Amino acid sequence: MTQTESRVQRDSEVNLTDDTRDLRCGWGNIKPGCVQVCNNAKGALVFICLYGFVQSMLVNGFVNASITSIEKRFQLSSYNAGIMAACYDIAYVLLALVVTYHAGQGNSKPKWLALGTFALGTGAMLFSVPHFASGPYVYGSGTSDTCDVTRNTTSTSDCTTEGSTLPYFLGVFILAQLFHGLGATPLYTIGPAYLDENVDETNSGLYIGIFFAAATIGPAVGYLVGGQFLDLFVDIDIGNNGSELSQGDLRWVGAWWIPFVISAVLGWVLAFPLLGYAKEFPGTAAIREKKISQAHKRGGEEIASHPDFGKSWKDFPSAVKLLLCNPTFMLLCLSGATESFLVAAFSTFGPKYVENQYNQSPGLASILSGAAIVPGAALGSLIGGVLMKKLKLTCRGMLKLCVVFSVCAMACLLVFLLRCPNVPFSGVTQAYGNSPATEQWTASNLTDSCNANCNCQGEFLKLTCGADSLQYFSPCHAGCSGELTTDGMMQYTNCTCITSNTTASPVEASMGNCPSSCQTLPVFLFIFFLIMVFTFGNTTPATGAILRCVPDSQRAFALGLENVLSRLLGSIPGPILMGFVIDQACLIRQESCGVEGSCWIYDNSSLARNTLYIALGVKAVSVIFFALALFSYKPIKDPAPGKPRERNFNNDTYEVTEF
Repeated sequence: MTQTESRVQRDSEVNLTDDTRDLRCGWGNIKPGCVQVCNNAKGALVFICLYGFVQSMLVNGFVNASITSIEKRFQLSSYNAGIMAACYDIAYVLLALVVTYHAGQGNSKPKWLALGTFALGTGAMLFSVPHFASGPYVYGSGTSDTCDVTRNTTSTSDCTTEGSTLPYFLGVFILAQLFHGLGATPLYTIGPAYLDENVDETNSGLYIGIFFAAATIGPAVGYLVGGQFLDLFVDIDIGNNGSELSQGDLRWVGAWWIPFVISAVLGWVLAFPLLGYAKEFPGTAAIREKKISQAHKRGGEEIASHPDFGKSWKDFPSAVKLLLCNPTFMLLCLSGATESFLVAAFSTFGPKYVENQYNQSPGLASILSGAAIVPGAALGSLIGGVLMKKLKLTCRGMLKLCVVFSVCAMACLLVFLLRCPNVPFSGVTQAYGNSPATEQWTASNLTDSCNANCNCQGEFLKLTCGADSLQYFSPCHAGCSGELTTDGMMQYTNCTCITSNTTASPVEASMGNCPSSCQTLPVFLFIFFLIMVFTFGNTTPATGAILRCVPDSQRAFALGLENVLSRLLGSIPGPILMGFVIDQACLIRQESCGVEGSCWIYDNSSLARNTLYIALGVKAVSVIFFALALFSYKPIKDPAPGKPRERNFNNDTYEVTEF
């Protein structure tokens, strides 16, 4: 059977199905007339966008915002927390191909979407279970900030590991993350494919762009809402408001679990309307007839278009082989992996970079980074979709747009040439007493003759700014023995390490960072915002190009395979490699009980330089892959250059304008 005959037979079967099948929205035999107003692509877009918003708010917002509180509450190391976070992507990788292959072969995509949001809600509820199963939070004594000659620091009791059942809750968190991965699998694979096949080509990009924009707003809301709940004490549900502790106390644990209960309810509620949608909408067959196949001419269109292809799992290897042998698709997968690499790296370490390079507090650094990343991602996704609609881009035009956006993002990465000098730090960048800076400093320099008798505890960094304009590790390391509170700000007096007090006030030091003279932060944030716009501007056209360069029956499966490769080669190794590169700029590192922990102070010049090198290298590879995808793309029927593609359906001429 020829390709044309196969398509005619398939279209005939689809038209027959449309004539005989009830495509109304409903649940079983219950199909109320009042809900039919949602039985169209716009209605489905609303619920799929809500699904994407809740998923990203939960996984990329609430989970990330609560990691520190969970570590403290359940005595987990950062290594264990990293395992917990990675389980989300691991579950996604393991399930994506199976789910999308099965869903793409004639099965109801809305049912899979409903299953996904239900699994997401189940995972969120599981994530909150350790709070209810662990009992009230019991906290020990605090630590003193100031110089104390009577404090005993020779005891090793703090290094003794006591038996505890709390770390066993790690298994519950891991199981919850696996459910989160299952819940996200249909969203980013079946969701775009379902929207694309139910709207015409000119509107497909706009719909997918709106979907990705909704998903990028979620993390911002997650951080904001999650942060608000962290201001409440963890045991507020049993009447303990933690009034004896301040939020700045090291023992404070916020109500991290409340957002997960809310997310569980939202996930379960969203499953209900998605479950009511049919496999397709009334009129979808007519839309499908007008669409021109733009699959790569070696993409297996003849095999994949066979009505029986994919009905059996024995076709799974052939389906994978068809995609792996499609050069345009594979190059788009590789370019998607490089883009995911940078997105994951910047999302993870963007706040850390702003905090250290521009001497900002962690909270303010997170807000500023989020203000650049989240709006930039949302705007970029929308711009990509709008351009696809306005320019009526075909697959070749989408690939050209991806190249343009990647080159623009690569040029903007030069903003990392901007750098700020380190604030003078006693014992880190220079000696105590405002002595000249030296080339190399280690943690042993934190102790000096001026604080040798203070018995300072070096496990926790409590930055203090002295009246001599020097930064100190803590009030104790500045030799301060007196403290007072002014307008809610902790201040210190009688500081033996501060030799020059330029003010008439007895206050010699204040908690927090010393002000920096660097004024380039607004410029950096604006250009970093543009980097996000151009990077996420690729998301919609790249997704559209993937949907166009593969056979129609493999669209959902192609998105699943692309997501798997992007996570395996991009979003999973991205933060790891970026973290390793950033660590090379470390000046002083946390050390507790002889074990090194996270980095406290970075060399700003090395930090900027290392970040620039890896970002430019990865983005250059992305440009190359997008360009190769453009040159390798050979549609089944490619018109002469400059001539519009035309095809006749039922005496109607359908024209596609090339970009």
